[in-house]
Amino acid sequence: MFKNYFRTAWRNLMKNKTFSLINIAGLSIGMAACLLILQYVSFQLSFDQFNKNASDIYRVVNDRYQNGKLIQHTTKTYSAISKAMHDDYPEVTNYSRVLKGMAILSYNTKKIGGQNLLWVDNSFLAMFSYPLLVGNSATALKEPNTTVISETLAKKIFGVNNHLESLIGKVIIPGGGESLKITGIVRDVPENSHLQFDLLCSYISLSWITADNEFTIPGMQNYIQLKQVTNYKALEAKFSGFSQKYFQGNKISGSVEKFYLQPLSKAHLYSDFQDEIGKTGSAVAVWGLLIISMLIIFIAWINYINLATAKSLERAKEVGIRKVAGATRQQLIGQFLSESLIINIVALLIALFLINLVQDGFNKLVQHQLSLSYLFEKGFHGYSIILSLIAFIVTGIFVSGFYPSLVLSSFKPILVLKGKYTRSGRGILLRKVLIIGQFAVTIGLIIGSFVVYRQIKFVNEQNLGMNISQMLIVKGPELTQWDTTFMRKENSFINEIMQIPGVLGAAHSGSLPGEDLWTNSDMKRTDAPAETHFTVQHSGVGPGFIDLYQMKLMAGREFRATDYNDDWNKLHSIILNEAVVKLLGFKSANDAVGKQINTEGRNYDVIGVVADFHQKSLHYPIEPTMFFPNFSMRDYFSVKVDPHDLSSKIAATKKKYDSFFPGNLFDYYFLDEKFNEQYGNDKLFGKVFYIFSGFAILIACLGLLGLSLLATLQRTKEIGIRKVLGASVSNIVLMLSKDFVKLVLISLVIATPVASYIMHNWLQDFAYRINISWWIFFAAGLLAVVIALATISFQAIKAASANPVKSLRTE
Repeated sequence: MFKNYFRTAWRNLMKNKTFSLINIAGLSIGMAACLLILQYVSFQLSFDQFNKNASDIYRVVNDRYQNGKLIQHTTKTYSAISKAMHDDYPEVTNYSRVLKGMAILSYNTKKIGGQNLLWVDNSFLAMFSYPLLVGNSATALKEPNTTVISETLAKKIFGVNNHLESLIGKVIIPGGGESLKITGIVRDVPENSHLQFDLLCSYISLSWITADNEFTIPGMQNYIQLKQVTNYKALEAKFSGFSQKYFQGNKISGSVEKFYLQPLSKAHLYSDFQDEIGKTGSAVAVWGLLIISMLIIFIAWINYINLATAKSLERAKEVGIRKVAGATRQQLIGQFLSESLIINIVALLIALFLINLVQDGFNKLVQHQLSLSYLFEKGFHGYSIILSLIAFIVTGIFVSGFYPSLVLSSFKPILVLKGKYTRSGRGILLRKVLIIGQFAVTIGLIIGSFVVYRQIKFVNEQNLGMNISQMLIVKGPELTQWDTTFMRKENSFINEIMQIPGVLGAAHSGSLPGEDLWTNSDMKRTDAPAETHFTVQHSGVGPGFIDLYQMKLMAGREFRATDYNDDWNKLHSIILNEAVVKLLGFKSANDAVGKQINTEGRNYDVIGVVADFHQKSLHYPIEPTMFFPNFSMRDYFSVKVDPHDLSSKIAATKKKYDSFFPGNLFDYYFLDEKFNEQYGNDKLFGKVFYIFSGFAILIACLGLLGLSLLATLQRTKEIGIRKVLGASVSNIVLMLSKDFVKLVLISLVIATPVASYIMHNWLQDFAYRINISWWIFFAAGLLAVVIALATISFQAIKAASANPVKSLRTE
């Protein structure tokens, strides 16, 4: 019986090649687009799921309030927090502190730069699933000055021919620091880990952290592991007492500390925190793309339902004959479901072929090496992606085939064999509803594409309050030991590179635009009450930094050479931005200049005020920031260069660098590229949104083309009569198009408020954003109408131009 079903189904598909091709094309494109997006979604949802203790590990995050206002929402907390929680709460079974750094590693004469280093407790390897290839994970980081390095790093340092066991006990040196003894080799960190590292170092090696300051230095990530099935929200409820016990309102800064737990499974996608330890994703983008993938396949299945039910009149006689011959309704339903299954299977095979063709291009787009194997990964909370996908596709095949099979199998044989069967009003109404739904989704995607494009364009063109274009960044000489001559050497180096033709200026700084800055949480005016405190960011900069970045000086002056000193205690000059001026209650920038502020127990003279600037992306508001004069051996050198012949300028800068700082690695990049990496998730979301919205529009057009073709065939004789009676081509095209255009306009009315609400919520992730203008909806509607008319008119013009004599001879 089943063999006969499939044979008959295949014959019917071959008989109606055009409609079968439209159906299969729409479904295959929809499935391919859906599977591509699901690869990316599966990868993003799989972050940190490889950890066997993933469901029990939490990151301690910190909200800090000052003067009743939230001033910090951060992942960095005090170094003592996780240990204190372990000591105070029996629910906490393990903990590890994590401090991130970058290092240049030295081994004999070999030097390797840009290595991600994490200082961690010995318990780190027991909590997280980073297996050691060599070494004992229970004791690898128990002693000071010990390290575990990755397999790839081991090969970089010691070559590929060395046995990993022979590397245990060898000594490497990070930067200019103390020697580290290798006690283990760890398997390379998976790409879907929010913690990325090349080497782990023993936390107890950090001698500058002591019992006196471990509750005052907020620079660590803290992770804790809870007993299984512990309700972490119930534990969180106890943290108000924890804050009172250890901070009591934080008398130093006047701030109130509140602690929360973030599940490890949310660390990658659900982070709106400052001071992230790694590159994060966007839950909004991931779930948005997942919804788009479902909408695309939904549109494809609507096409199938519409075309199958629209062709029901042509198959009415076939059904009548089958019923007269003894076929039951269940057998007819089985027959038509078989057709649906064949079309979907053929479409799926074509979709897999299309994915194979475009996989490399898609991987370049999302900047990850993805494949269909990612569908087998465990997703958020450990569910199976592939089982969910199979269930979804099977359900879709059944649903898309079930309704047409019910319609076709319901025909009464006597009526259809007498030629008295007419189209069902309910069937026509359903097709209209489905078309409206299909184009509502399409118009919504068009509106979304416009909004995403304009917002990304807005952030790229926004005035940052400084100029970062053509700014070459050279990392400071980490391997050079600090001495009293270092400041003069930095100045001399800057003076030398400014002599290079095409170099327009240079300065040094301890941090750069785009980076998180350190904070002072106890700043106040010297003439203010002692209990008044404010929190500001700070950065140490060299002479000419303000001018180099073209920051607008609102009052006062920039730093001079006389403001600098080798002795930190002798520094007394600072420059504020306008946000600090407002925060401290000065009347104006001019009013602030010449006044004194106090922070960390010292008084500073305000010598200048610069206009507000965006230290980070437009996702964040402008922060109160101060600059102070400072030199450091890990400073960055900012070099403004002419864009012509960059390679020669870089080579000349390297030559000077090697001369001044021999033995150091010359590491450089361009600041605008680095700064714009902050918008990486937004740009990726935009690109994928545009591309797959285009696929959705294409699939919707295929469906509309099929329906217009069918409508034209069913009205062939009517078209011929109208032409004989004098109707023009434009009259007939209008007649065939107007009903479809009405449906598209109804779709616009439905899509507008829904798309407006969704995109408004997406824009809330930006502190600075566009307004959604009315013309976006008008343009989206107009574009949808044009697309629909272009699709329908193709067949309508062809029908209207046909010889009416041939039309009247049909049937």
